[in-house]
Amino acid sequence: MSEAYERERQNNDSLSALQQKVTQLRSVTVDIYDNARDQHVIDATSDTFSTMGTSLKGSARRLGVMASQGNKIAIFKLAGGVVGLVVLLYWVLSWFW
Repeated sequence: MSEAYERERQNNDSLSALQQKVTQLRSVTVDIYDNARDQHVIDATSDTFSTMGTSLKGSARRLGVMASQGNKIAIFKLAGGVVGLVVLLYWVLSWFW
């Protein structure tokens, strides 16, 4: 009987060790999945900033064309609007920080 109990104890120890390995493997798998998902978010953010950069370049080009045509009143209105927007954003954001 003693030998049967010893084998059962060894089986339980082996099962416990196997459960720990499975838990560790599951943890590594979840970490890899989270990392891959975060990488997708980083790629999407990079694409968004790239698109925004292209849009900003186009806007700057159009502003340059408008300035070269000599429409000074429109340029002053645009500059005033941009300055006003920056001041307004600073004022609103200063309430939160």
